[in-house]
Amino acid sequence: MIHASAGTASTRHLSSRAKATTSNPGPRFPEEAGAEAIAQMDADLSHPPELLLEFVEALRSCDLVVGSRYVPGGSVDRSWPLWRKGLSAFGSLYAHTILRLPVRDLTSGFKLWRRSTLLGIPLQRVSSNGYAFQIEMTYLAHRMGYRIRELPFYFPDREWGRSKISFAIQIEAALRVWQLLFEYRDLEARSEHQP
Repeated sequence: MIHASAGTASTRHLSSRAKATTSNPGPRFPEEAGAEAIAQMDADLSHPPELLLEFVEALRSCDLVVGSRYVPGGSVDRSWPLWRKGLSAFGSLYAHTILRLPVRDLTSGFKLWRRSTLLGIPLQRVSSNGYAFQIEMTYLAHRMGYRIRELPFYFPDREWGRSKISFAIQIEAALRVWQLLFEYRDLEARSEHQP
């Protein structure tokens, strides 16, 4: 995570375990640092840090910026096998269709949040792991009426480490999408967040 305020930035690296249970660290870090924006991105350089300035500019007119592989101008590594491209695209389309979200890349982990957005959503209720965590966070923001904007980016293959995707993670994400429909029925969009 990268926290930015008044022209300064600080970073914190979360382990896979921390990411999987990050229902609280998101809002706690900016409270401590006084950050105005919090960037969420992978540390293996598959999320280009040079795009953060563009994200910051976009955040002036929205509450959450999502780096998207599936809007015009976005794409994934050309060397990916067809099955991997299909799995990635289908996962986002599946969640997008069921949850009726105006976001194309719901499994993206490349995001820039307003501090007030993270503090305004009930993060203590987030319980998903893996890709489902990304979906749940974006769904929460949308459900509560926060403005979301997608910006395209090219998603290259990772330079370090290995993909942590597993069959169990895929199954969890597929089932969790349906659970989200019922878990957050009590949340009403807050009109003051609407453009």
